[in-house]
Amino acid sequence: MEKTQAQDQKERKVIQLSGIILNSDSTDAVPGVNVYVPKKGRGTSSGRFGYFSMPVLEGDSVVFSFIGLKRQTYVVPKQMVDDKISLILTMQDDEITLAEIEVMPYPTEDEFKRAVLAMNYEAPMSIDSRGNLSPATLLRWAENMPASGNENFRGFQQGQVMQIQDRYGPRPFRLLDPFAWSQFIQSIKRGDLKKKD
Repeated sequence: MEKTQAQDQKERKVIQLSGIILNSDSTDAVPGVNVYVPKKGRGTSSGRFGYFSMPVLEGDSVVFSFIGLKRQTYVVPKQMVDDKISLILTMQDDEITLAEIEVMPYPTEDEFKRAVLAMNYEAPMSIDSRGNLSPATLLRWAENMPASGNENFRGFQQGQVMQIQDRYGPRPFRLLDPFAWSQFIQSIKRGDLKKKD
């Protein structure tokens, strides 16, 4: 009498597979390694410290994969006495060397040289005898250069401080204000401060 697949699966014992996944020189744990059973469509991934744990059946093939590391397979032994397996798995580097690619805007080096020599190029900057940029060139660049993030932030902060001082700050001390003194002297000359009978 032949066993059905469902009966065979019922007889297989559930094993708790857990372990730590290390890099190729066994110095660091590898987080985010995919641990799965392809035929069953279930799996997990290693945590921050390279630890993983998942239930598997006896005879399952467990695949460990990660970008940049070679894929490894572990077959759970059949007819286990214990219902736990602990692994320390060392992944191997998977290095692929690509051939060198040379990117040129022209089909040949000679055509590139001809194009460069045919360019009508005028230097936008003047350089003095010591090899430094002239002050006029630096000034022209500084005038056209947009403000940096630091300058924008400083300007914004100063604007906020001025607005708060205008709204809530102390009023100016008029005793030292020359315009206030001018108005005061003119009011004396006009006689605004004389007692009226």
